[in-house]
Amino acid sequence: MQPKLTLVGAGPGDGELITVKGIRALQQADVVLYDDLVNDSLLDFAPNDALKVYVGKRIGKASFTQEQINQMIVQLAQEHGHVVRLKGGDSYIFGRGYEELQYAREYNIPGEVVPGMSSCIAVPASQHIPVTCRGVSESFWVITGTTRHGDLSDDLLLAAQSNATVVVLMGMHKLDKICTMYNQFGRGHLPMAVIQNGTRTDERCVVGQVWEMPRLVAAQGVGAPAVIIIGDVVALHPSYVKAYARSLSELV
Repeated sequence: MQPKLTLVGAGPGDGELITVKGIRALQQADVVLYDDLVNDSLLDFAPNDALKVYVGKRIGKASFTQEQINQMIVQLAQEHGHVVRLKGGDSYIFGRGYEELQYAREYNIPGEVVPGMSSCIAVPASQHIPVTCRGVSESFWVITGTTRHGDLSDDLLLAAQSNATVVVLMGMHKLDKICTMYNQFGRGHLPMAVIQNGTRTDERCVVGQVWEMPRLVAAQGVGAPAVIIIGDVVALHPSYVKAYARSLSELV
């Protein structure tokens, strides 16, 4: 028995979107520590006798602190062997995977990273929204909606003035503030989409313009977890084409 940590990105929600390498890591796991957004079906790939521990975090619900999770990784690796840390999306995109790997290394526990498909590109794609598109958007930003201090990221101030597509993760609790910021820059009529439970069977999508999005989201009861996409590429969504034909003709 050799202590080991493998960070595995589980993908955006659909269990079939995990990588083959991620599945192989699960098949060799002695312990699986999995997050809130991980599809439960992925646990079936781990051996029956593997220890499976839920360590998810969600606003308003009790959970393990990051320090406790770090300590669990080390303790369980020393006691059981191979720990697979299963995280939604990719563990190095707002997943704190780097911190966990570094903590394990301080205890001489070797680590490996298996990248995952991030929700920042997979979820828009699931709704036929390209984050880049020739003649429409040349680049895209991926920004957290809330910093560790609970504030909006300063990068959003810059992004709101950019022509790039802006993808906001973990931002539903700041939706009103994000839309207000865009309105203040005179960009309230930019196309915008909010996609809840992206790539899952219960996926829901609201498409409109920035100025009206808080009202649309509230009317349709859409909430977290969700991905927010702002930019002209959202106008390529089929429902936007129908509802805002005039806006689309001005774009092209």
